Amino acid sequence: MFRHVPNALTAARLVLAAVFFVQLSFYQHEGRGDPWLLNSAFIVYLVALLTDFLDGYLARRWNVEGVFGRVVDPLVDKVLVLGSFIFFAGKNFIISESAMGLRTGTEVVVKTVSGVAPGIVVLLLTRELLVTSIRGSSEAGGQSFGAAFSGKLKMVFQSVTILVILVYVNYLDRLDRVGHAELKMIGRYCRDFCIWATVGITVLSGLLYVQRAVAMYRRGLAVA
Repeated sequence: MFRHVPNALTAARLVLAAVFFVQLSFYQHEGRGDPWLLNSAFIVYLVALLTDFLDGYLARRWNVEGVFGRVVDPLVDKVLVLGSFIFFAGKNFIISESAMGLRTGTEVVVKTVSGVAPGIVVLLLTRELLVTSIRGSSEAGGQSFGAAFSGKLKMVFQSVTILVILVYVNYLDRLDRVGHAELKMIGRYCRDFCIWATVGITVLSGLLYVQRAVAMYRRGLAVA
């Protein structure tokens, strides 16, 4: 009876990811920027995080860990996280700001209100593809290559950053309207810190996985 509960939670998280992305696709900053979209998206993401914790915990407690959970669970995590950052770097979160140009004086600069640039998404995606390739190659050779602590820490940083961005984007305009410039600045610093901390731990995690793979490869050569 209980053995299917963790898998059901994993499948439910995939459905929640789809709902989350639909909400982000309907939101448009300085357009269809209804606050309820990001408020509800925040709740959906929190529930998805809760199912992520529960499915792993219950699978270990009831000793029902299986192939489905080992394959689909990390896949859903990657879809949810990478999909979020792709949306944050996309057209629905674009804003225009005035900046001083060297030749023309004041000019318009296009940015994302989320603070996520396409290059950051490329970096996150590269890390995931690299680690997935290393894991697949190692396990095909009969060597276990499970998740390391740095990988779990990276997931925590990424999830916190997504939640911080949702709150920042949703309440930025209201802070502007009521004239809370200090709070707006604090929120921006908090958003930027979370983003760059995520980038840092993602790069570090990728390097640690590569180091671990090289060590395993050398041990394999030594045994051979």
